[in-house]
Amino acid sequence: MTSELIPLTFNKILQSRSYTTIILGTEKKRFAIYMEPRIGEYIQTFLSDESPPRPYTYDLFNSILRELDIKILQVVVTDIEDTIYFTRLYLEQMIGDEKRILELDARPSDCIPLAIMNNIPIFCRKEIFDKAIGIEEENQ
Repeated sequence: MTSELIPLTFNKILQSRSYTTIILGTEKKRFAIYMEPRIGEYIQTFLSDESPPRPYTYDLFNSILRELDIKILQVVVTDIEDTIYFTRLYLEQMIGDEKRILELDARPSDCIPLAIMNNIPIFCRKEIFDKAIGIEEENQ
């Protein structure tokens, strides 16, 4: 059974000492995914073109993928339980003339920063997008 995928855009990041909020969505609906504060700090460092004093885990992962000639294809928000979102990371690897597509279960806090850093599309299964609690933002 295939599921319709809704393309999401990264809208904004909100940071507090206790958590990071990533706002994703479409023109019609936006929803929040909450993450640890250090993840937001890293995304903000990346978005502001600052260089971290030492490489982060995301930098290491990107280097490993690059060296293994593996390309990130997309991130898909696949499920929600209570307020916890689940995502899958899709990768492409060429081995000789054979193309392999890898599908990995991963936390949104791992996938979304990688998608933002690499300008990779983020999608959401339609059923999950419909379930997600929309947020209203000021000045819309």
